[in-house]
Amino acid sequence: MNNPLLANATLPLFSQITPEHIVPAIDQLLSEARATVAKHLAASQNYTWKNLIEPLENIEDKLNKAWSPVSHLNSVVNSDELRDAYNACLPKLSAYSTEMGQNEALFKAYRFIADSDEFATLDIAQQKIIRNALRDFKLSGIDLDSEKKQRYKDISAQLSALASSYEENLLDATNAWNKVIRDELDLAGLPKSALAQAKQTAESHNEIGWMITLQFPSYISVMTYADNRELRREHYEAYATRASELGPHAGQWDNSENMEKILALRHEKALLLGFNNYAELSLATKMAEKPEDVIDFLEDLADRSYRQARKDLADLRDFAKQHYGLDDLQSWDMSYVSEKMRLHFYQLSQEEVKAYFPVTHVLPGLFAIVEKLYGLQIAEIFKFDSYHPDLRFFEIHDQAGVLRGQFYFDLYARAKKRGGAWMDDCVARKKINATIQTPVAYLTCNFTPAIGDQPALLTHDDVTTLFHEFGHGLHHMLTQVDHLGVSGINGVEWDAVELPSQFMENWCWEQEALNLISGHYQTGEKLPETLFTKMLAAKNFQAGMIMVRQLEFSLFDFRIHKDYDPEQGGRIYATLTEVREQVAVVKPPEFNRFAHSFSHIFAGGYGAGYYSYKWAEVLSSDAFSLFEEKGIFDQETGKAFLTNILERGGSKNAMELFIKFRSRKPTIDALLRHNGIAA
Repeated sequence: MNNPLLANATLPLFSQITPEHIVPAIDQLLSEARATVAKHLAASQNYTWKNLIEPLENIEDKLNKAWSPVSHLNSVVNSDELRDAYNACLPKLSAYSTEMGQNEALFKAYRFIADSDEFATLDIAQQKIIRNALRDFKLSGIDLDSEKKQRYKDISAQLSALASSYEENLLDATNAWNKVIRDELDLAGLPKSALAQAKQTAESHNEIGWMITLQFPSYISVMTYADNRELRREHYEAYATRASELGPHAGQWDNSENMEKILALRHEKALLLGFNNYAELSLATKMAEKPEDVIDFLEDLADRSYRQARKDLADLRDFAKQHYGLDDLQSWDMSYVSEKMRLHFYQLSQEEVKAYFPVTHVLPGLFAIVEKLYGLQIAEIFKFDSYHPDLRFFEIHDQAGVLRGQFYFDLYARAKKRGGAWMDDCVARKKINATIQTPVAYLTCNFTPAIGDQPALLTHDDVTTLFHEFGHGLHHMLTQVDHLGVSGINGVEWDAVELPSQFMENWCWEQEALNLISGHYQTGEKLPETLFTKMLAAKNFQAGMIMVRQLEFSLFDFRIHKDYDPEQGGRIYATLTEVREQVAVVKPPEFNRFAHSFSHIFAGGYGAGYYSYKWAEVLSSDAFSLFEEKGIFDQETGKAFLTNILERGGSKNAMELFIKFRSRKPTIDALLRHNGIAA
């Protein structure tokens, strides 16, 4: 009774959770879940939503509310004990999931409801849940014989463990490397804020001088500003070889075997289910219908972008040679020379821009934008159960005063925290008797923390990242769907799930919105128009190179899954080289081990799905073009986006919802225009 994970608390009891609680809680809840399924299957042969699906959603919700804080803590305050407990539960959860997906009686019960007279009386969300479930039974191997079912179960458990191992290797390799600099001259070129951060990091490790690390804020500062080319090369090599057989910790946390095994098992799983490859299996739950659609889409974008990307690189090389005497521009020079070039041609310094985006202005500004668009009020709550001093908590109310959602912000980089930025589901909306369970989101970033008395300052890229993740959060929290399976982001096709997040980024480029989110950290002055004009002029600086880089990642991911051949193994770097020959203009050094840290596809949900970012960007750009026509704070358009996209969750197909909002199918024109690429 004293286990905080068994309290079925709406908000996690973070301060009470210890690693010792995790395995007993998950064991008990899985046992309860199995008993619930068995009880309701045995109680009737005349199955209905009320006597079967609703009780199963309730027990699933209880399990989610226990596992979600465990998974989150493992990502943000990682420790050996927590990691062990987390990993001990993964095979148990995987086994349960597969068991439910292969439960013949449960499949027949869902099919009974789908074929019954009751089905027509259910609402759209309920019908969609049942149709999705019948599809997912097939994708869980319901039609396989007992031997193949067992093999499917083993594969699922192994894939879960391998993804966790991949992520842990990357976290450990990232945390393992640091360099203490004794002479400030070695860090010449770094802005004061980056130097202060490096000094603060050194002090926290009881070192004298300045410490640089592989945490992204530290890494990007050195890459962008350090005059010392040899230091940039050393730092780049340490970062680009993380979790691989090369570099300063060669072989210590090597992901090579994990990647090979993941690709082999995904391919085997696809074949078991009757698909030709994992790419086909991946598309079974996405908007894109067949692999050729994805390849054609990506290659078409590459064709449109390649000429501009080549020009971007030629201009950069000319600049490097002319101004810095660099005849052999290397990967560790790219960010450095690009920043110098941006400064030269646009008089735009990222450091100067950063001063206008203290987090103390950006957050209230973001909330003001959301209020203007959707009539929402966001307020900070100061008394809540926390796991770290950086954590903050907020509530969203609508115009009628109804509580619509709650969210945690964990914004700053630190050791033992996974890199990157993400939104995760803490609690999903669902109706329980006559009451609504409030949806709760985790919003996590890795920005540079505050230094001394100065507030945390965000780069414009950071601001864009914050808006992106908040867009995901709004999609999760503003749902009006009362059934777990398709509320919020649940049940949304994966290549449409980035629509609300990428959509929000557009406000980071509008003067009217920037006036709300900017304010110089010393004077409070809004971002000056002169600086904004420079930012706009530089907006599509190197857009061609940036576009083909994303297409390189997308094609690489899709092809290693689509073209996998068990006889030849993963051919991971051979495929990456082929893709680079096809679309890339920048060729990294031989030692670069990018795939070893590409956790989106090997440890996240983006395997054979990384293309989703570009696919959804077509939707988001086209959606925003309506605001460009009507006004970026046009309330009628905001309400239409809220009611047709954000509130509907996965209750209808994404294309259907998009057409409802835009009154037509999406076109690629707005995406190309926003990226400064000719249609």
